Amino acid sequence: MLPGGLSAEDEQRCRQLLARTTAQLRSRPAAAAVLVPLCLVRGVPALLYTLRSSRLVGRHKGEVSFPGGKCDPDDQDVIHTALRETQEEVGLEVSKEHVWGVLQPVYDRGKATIVPVLANVGPLDLQSLRPNPEEVDEVFELSLAHLLQTQNQGYTHFCQGGHFSYTLPVFLHGPHRVWGLTAIITELTLKLLAPDFYKPSLAVPKLPRG
Repeated sequence: MLPGGLSAEDEQRCRQLLARTTAQLRSRPAAAAVLVPLCLVRGVPALLYTLRSSRLVGRHKGEVSFPGGKCDPDDQDVIHTALRETQEEVGLEVSKEHVWGVLQPVYDRGKATIVPVLANVGPLDLQSLRPNPEEVDEVFELSLAHLLQTQNQGYTHFCQGGHFSYTLPVFLHGPHRVWGLTAIITELTLKLLAPDFYKPSLAVPKLPRG
């Protein structure tokens, strides 16, 4: 039924596809976890993003991200981390029952493992969210229909030492450009949610681990 809507069959299919990865990675140590919030905004399926606060320390300030953060020793698993950080960052409480599963991890330049957790948070009014101004400057959504349009998809080629190194996806023409690890996770999500509609011209890349 995607991308025009979400059905019980879509959910069941995605949960089944994610079951193995979820079982393998749920309790495995990771540096951080993010929530990929699948939502309905004005009846349209969309993904929820944040714009990280420009007041944060580090090179990722002011970038588009999914809600999430570092795993704490007290967290039960990566799902707990993603849900806790989402509540802290944007004031959105998500129950574990709404989690569909864990996507394959991605790795930052420091080789740290970031685990994406997909959840369907249902109908959402962005005005009702209360983002933490210390962590988030803005909350916005991009519809699946927008993300699936080829004119909104691109790739950025990176060079190191004057030579081609790797390629990352980028999603354009929204309120903010989606790139980096967030774009990789977006691509993984689209391949899962809409395999009949999303046809990337390149395989999903990973940042170099060496």
